[in-house]
Amino acid sequence: MLQTALHFSHTLLKEIIQVGDVVVDATMGNGNDTAFLAELVGSTGLVYAFDIQEQALINTEKKITELGLNNQTILLQQGHETVGKTIPEETELTAAIFNLGYLPKSDKQIITKPDTTKKALDALVARLKRKGRIILVVYYGHAGGEAELALVQKYSQQLAQEEYSVLTYQFINQKNNPPILFCIEKK
Repeated sequence: MLQTALHFSHTLLKEIIQVGDVVVDATMGNGNDTAFLAELVGSTGLVYAFDIQEQALINTEKKITELGLNNQTILLQQGHETVGKTIPEETELTAAIFNLGYLPKSDKQIITKPDTTKKALDALVARLKRKGRIILVVYYGHAGGEAELALVQKYSQQLAQEEYSVLTYQFINQKNNPPILFCIEKK
């Protein structure tokens, strides 16, 4: 059976993340990816998790506390566009994940935006180590979603093929704008 974009994103991350790695959850949301990443990097690794919404921080903190993953996570109530200022320049990242759109079961007016996503991508690509991956799961069935999808497509297509491989994964026969997954891998 084919995996959903979300499950496939986790498969792609499990393939490369090792205990002790440094990774980023660019959109912590309800903390599912943050917890998943924290388990993969173990107690010697580090997850930087970003979100502008206080509720996302509360939900994520509760989840990682219940799972005993606090020591390897840094939760930041700030936008992912601040990655470049927050994570030291010399830090090599193994992976990053984005779920672009809005926080489920919250204010659907608060959405990720193309300009902030581009700033985050620029900073992450610069810190990505060899064979590292940036996963973007793009939910685009809302106002503003098509513009962000266009930005991610254009950004990904313009990466030099000598340095990066880019994969897209989507279901093309489903209704209601199923998410599209992009995976940027540094060669």
